[in-house]
Amino acid sequence: MLPPEYDSVHPMDAFYPSQPTFVRQPLNYHLYTQPLPSTFSHTYFIPDTIREELQKRSELIRTAPAPGLNLPEELAGYHTLVPLEHVGGERRKFGNWYSSVYRATSSKDGSAYALRRIENYRLAQQTAFTVIEKWARIHHPNIIYVREAFTTRAFNDNSLVVAYDYHPNSTTLFEAHIKPKAPIFANGRLQAQSQYVPERTLWTYIVQIANAIKGVHDQGLAVRTIDVTKVLITGKNRIRISSCGIVDVLTFDARQDMALLQQEDLVMFGRLIFALCCSNIAAIGNMQKAVDTLSKNYTNDVKNVALFLVTKPGPHKSIGHLFDMIGSRLLIEMDEMQNSVDRLESELMSELENSRLVRLLCKMGFINERPEFVHEPRWSETGDRYIIKLFRDYVFHQVDENGNPVVNLSHVLTCLSKLDAGTDERIMLVSRDEQSCLVVSYKEIKACMDSTFSDLARGSSS
Repeated sequence: MLPPEYDSVHPMDAFYPSQPTFVRQPLNYHLYTQPLPSTFSHTYFIPDTIREELQKRSELIRTAPAPGLNLPEELAGYHTLVPLEHVGGERRKFGNWYSSVYRATSSKDGSAYALRRIENYRLAQQTAFTVIEKWARIHHPNIIYVREAFTTRAFNDNSLVVAYDYHPNSTTLFEAHIKPKAPIFANGRLQAQSQYVPERTLWTYIVQIANAIKGVHDQGLAVRTIDVTKVLITGKNRIRISSCGIVDVLTFDARQDMALLQQEDLVMFGRLIFALCCSNIAAIGNMQKAVDTLSKNYTNDVKNVALFLVTKPGPHKSIGHLFDMIGSRLLIEMDEMQNSVDRLESELMSELENSRLVRLLCKMGFINERPEFVHEPRWSETGDRYIIKLFRDYVFHQVDENGNPVVNLSHVLTCLSKLDAGTDERIMLVSRDEQSCLVVSYKEIKACMDSTFSDLARGSSS
């Protein structure tokens, strides 16, 4: 039961007394909650590394285009084009065609997509797009999803554009492992950075790329873009093959044998492994040196896989035979993927708890210190609202025996969790002037907050 006098006392009187008063020694209720282990608060927040990565991705999606690029304002339902490759210098080529990649926003769903443009390509027949429809039916975790393809004259030429899912903050295998790195200072000395891919990481790449190839071959298609500049790292050791389907459109008139194209996929895969193991995109040009380098830095299992892939086509050579060779590695990768899912689910649970606490804090923010409601200036200081105010002070404004603020995140999280659950545990709430003392349960405080917030919600909608 609330003391009747708190309704008639202005809340600021304790802070602006009419005459000097002695400094009160804080009561023991300020020390009600004992500090919990510091690891407790960590369960409510994702690690800084994950938060930083997700923030980078979010920022890249919203990055505005630089001025003066003279890019089309609208392109077949896409707008706000932003180059994803360096503008200026040597122009990049896709096979025999000049190519460029942009991030664009869809007018249909507002999501960001990656558009690869092939310059000065005239589509001979519309049926060439039927292969893109086949690619669009492939949903594979190691392949960048193909959305659609179209031609346009928005760039003042005849351009072929293929739209893909956009994976912000991704990089190619070439940029991550082969492109020369600037030297670093260590122990006061300039040291070159090693670019050899660790074997454990290499096997992760091999399994994922092999899995992508199998998924494509099972659909009666060939990848045709297995290259260190076309395979993307979209997360920690997470591999996806990009630019799929474009070569099929560009060479639609050639009518090549699909079995032969699938054999070429395996050879390209072997060249990619040699390039990563030797940190040289043209390593396969000197086979003996490439094998020696690979043998020096990696096990025989890696060498056997690479040599198997670059051998001549034959009935013994297929993606299925490759999986027979690396069967034990698949189990290791499966274990790691399942562990990764468990870790991410654990982090998601921490954010789930955060959402509950944020809702509570929002309700408290709507109620506490509200200057007026239903023409009552002291609404937030009376009735159930006063209990909520005292609880706010109990959670956030405690001090120690010396009058210093207690900044204890574990205490805050514990109190809010108990309030959300509405436990029967009782706590002592004391006013700032120490003239009012209430003993209430979390369940009662929760009922006060729900009732008060409902009054506010009804008032805002009326």
